[in-house]
Amino acid sequence: MTDWSPDSWRRRPATQQARYKDTAALDAALEKIRSYPPLVTAGEVERLRAELSAAAKGRRFLLQGGDCAEKIEDCTSDRIASKLKILLQMSLVLIYGLNRPVIRVGRMAGQYAKPRSSSVERLAGKEIASYRGDLVNDFEPDERRRMPDPARMIQAYQHSALTLNFIRALIDGGFADLHHPEYWDMRDFHGTPAEAEYMKVVGAIQDSIGFLEGLGEIGTDLLDRVEFYTSHEGLHLPYEQAQTRTVPRREGYYDLGAHMLWIGERTRSIEGAHVEFFRGVRNPIGVKIGPTCAPEEAVELARRLNPNAEPGRIVLITRHGADQVDRYLPPLIRAIRDAKLPVVWCCDPMHGNVIKTRSGRKTRSFEAILDELGATIRAHEMAGTILGGVHLELTGERVTECIGGALGLTEDDLDESYETFCDPRLNYSQSLEVALLLARRLGGEGRIS
Repeated sequence: MTDWSPDSWRRRPATQQARYKDTAALDAALEKIRSYPPLVTAGEVERLRAELSAAAKGRRFLLQGGDCAEKIEDCTSDRIASKLKILLQMSLVLIYGLNRPVIRVGRMAGQYAKPRSSSVERLAGKEIASYRGDLVNDFEPDERRRMPDPARMIQAYQHSALTLNFIRALIDGGFADLHHPEYWDMRDFHGTPAEAEYMKVVGAIQDSIGFLEGLGEIGTDLLDRVEFYTSHEGLHLPYEQAQTRTVPRREGYYDLGAHMLWIGERTRSIEGAHVEFFRGVRNPIGVKIGPTCAPEEAVELARRLNPNAEPGRIVLITRHGADQVDRYLPPLIRAIRDAKLPVVWCCDPMHGNVIKTRSGRKTRSFEAILDELGATIRAHEMAGTILGGVHLELTGERVTECIGGALGLTEDDLDESYETFCDPRLNYSQSLEVALLLARRLGGEGRIS
């Protein structure tokens, strides 16, 4: 790409960017980040691209999930382990139900920035800067602490490194050992159909492991370690540019702050700075596609970001809302299919289904999430295309942020443990329930909705 460079985005209109008063401090922070070792390697990025290429053909399935936005104070061993645990447990269910490998991608170790609909908000009669994530400013409604602070980028980078280091240590230490999936927490499911269904999965996997080990066809090391990748929304462009570099013996540039980045619904303008920046890096790139994206625009986006039509490069993450899928998704699928563009189709059933309770609190309906998944699966079946993944906002904690699910959470239950400072997340039991239902549906055992 002779017309692209890591800073060519600066010549395009850039939305959702923080405005820093101290430019000298900003330059110093970015220079510090440029001097740090990368968080991920180019080899890992290329391995993910190869796996996503297989997902586009129905040979693998993408499970992408984690917090809406990470907080630096939540970089603790317990919270990191709980998120990793639920994603591993969900992947186990999906592997069994779909009979294919699962690509595990966490919304973690870098998901510190947050888009906003307005640059300011009014609190207690006072206008202050909007919270843009711990990468930029503080959540506390204080005028001084809401000012964008360049030092926060260094903090976010360091905490991303701590998170990744602990994830790798857990995996290397046997945290994902498939010999003992029954040890993973099932307290929330005691006495429910989901408990029996999960234990059936566990039993079948253990029988398969025992059979293969008895034949000597599989080594222990293949059963206690897994691949795990990280991702975040590539929102803050100076921060992303500071992590972008060339790598010996490989062509092109890599954003080595994560294995996969995505462009959000608010920043996917074809002539905008985000598309300009991400068209030039080698990472897999996701693009959030909602009802406002016309089919021809999606085709142009895929072409702009992947001009050589390389497999495994583009993940289209559709997020229409349960009641909008039938209207908007089929023409989108047809346009991409007819243009013969290689993409991984991924469903985000979360972002189009936010509702407000009577008290004004944001929540999501578990039933609406399942309805969007079901409608999306049907649309791909009718078009002859493949749903290659799912993108979820979730946590391994026992929060009460989304209503519904096996535990029957209602609006009255939200006060019990409503922890999110951003969007509501599926809790531990709701996340595992989604995996069980999705595995059953895609495995041919019945409809989700």
